[in-house]
Amino acid sequence: MLGLIVGLLVGYVVSITDPKLADIIRPFSQIFIRMIRMIIAPLLFGTLVAGIAGAGHFKDVGRMGFRAIVYFEIVTTLALLIGLVTVNVMRPGVGLTLPAPTGAPPVSATAQTWDQILLHMVPTSIIEAMATGDVLQIVVFSMVFAIGLGMVNDKAKKPMLEWCESLTEAMFKVTNIVMLYAPFGVGAAMAYTIGQSGLGVLWNLGYLVITLYVALIVFFVAVLVPVMLMFRIPIAGFLKAIKEPALIAFSTTSSEAALPRAMECVEAFGVPRRIVSFILPLGYSFNLDGSTLYLSLAAVFVAQAANVDLTVGQQITMLLTLMLTSKGVAGVPRAALVILAATLASYNLPLEGITLILGVDAIMDMGRTMTNVIGNCLASVVVAKWEGEFREPAAPASA
Repeated sequence: MLGLIVGLLVGYVVSITDPKLADIIRPFSQIFIRMIRMIIAPLLFGTLVAGIAGAGHFKDVGRMGFRAIVYFEIVTTLALLIGLVTVNVMRPGVGLTLPAPTGAPPVSATAQTWDQILLHMVPTSIIEAMATGDVLQIVVFSMVFAIGLGMVNDKAKKPMLEWCESLTEAMFKVTNIVMLYAPFGVGAAMAYTIGQSGLGVLWNLGYLVITLYVALIVFFVAVLVPVMLMFRIPIAGFLKAIKEPALIAFSTTSSEAALPRAMECVEAFGVPRRIVSFILPLGYSFNLDGSTLYLSLAAVFVAQAANVDLTVGQQITMLLTLMLTSKGVAGVPRAALVILAATLASYNLPLEGITLILGVDAIMDMGRTMTNVIGNCLASVVVAKWEGEFREPAAPASA
């Protein structure tokens, strides 16, 4: 926030004196963007392989795990669609002028055929995919590699798994180091953009926040409430039961901070401990409803700000990319920022949009984190109902 305020003041001074001075500021925002890009490939590879092969989801989850994954994918896909529809209807990025991306031109509006999309998913070289930042190809290779690693014997699997876990831990620390520069990157990006475009940028950012919360409300009403009705879950009782972990998530913007209390509350609501202890942690990797909704919305916002028209086919491809990448870095600080950067890089959209969004990200993070926690608590109840093991609480869950 301090970086945002300083950037606003500097940008305003530049805009009324000499807008050309903004070019001197721009490299300091690009440093942050380049640092974000450099961590994407190793972070995605390490987290996906360690998460899938390490947890052994494909071998041990059984019927309950299969049902959970099906539910997760349906709900997160609906969240992505709601984000896409909302941002296309409200169009918060229109009128905001972002600097043109350097290097190759942004993605063209030429529609891709289904076979081009399908073939592009499969890399011919993982080294080339990492070098060019093709996140979808990195994810596809990482998932296939993780499944293969999970199939080998423990003696062969252990060294590689430990290496991927070490890589992941190291990249967490690298991400923390990069985020130390975030205030400077945000301030420089804001100063450059306002110096070039004026104070009208603030309207677009405020409208983006409003758009996100409208989309979250639509998600609650159009997806979560019908799920509760379908599985005959008492709406008022459920909301009362998970009120405390939801408020913890909203105030701390940390799903992990809310996890212990969420497990207690869901168990008190009537979900057996063995289901709670399995579904909630699994959901933290596969069922980030608020974050996936935000990602689709933010990605199209940047495209609108860059005056790039994405076709329906390209937006569906982007949705598929986000659906996969959002599974990979669930435990990473500022995970949504890393995934968004990876997606924008794939479409060669200006990553300056990320540094602007980062200025209001804390406000949006509160809503999307709370949605993540509520969605995972509901998933635990749904699976318990689906398995026929849900028991009505004898006393109020908050007692």
